[in-house]
Amino acid sequence: MQEYEDLKVLVAEIEADLNKAEGGNKAAGTRVRKQMQKVKQTCQAVRNRVLEIRSAQ
Repeated sequence: MQEYEDLKVLVAEIEADLNKAEGGNKAAGTRVRKQMQKVKQTCQAVRNRVLEIRSAQ
């Protein structure tokens, strides 16, 4: 499922900025929040895809 693979990539990309944000880097914190919004949207896409698969059966 491509949507799930996209989600895994997004989560992996966030890690470096998350570590910087924990260290007090405000710009990194902003990037993390922005990326988390993309994660939220991708999670919704995964949910929708799972529903499509379930409905097709």
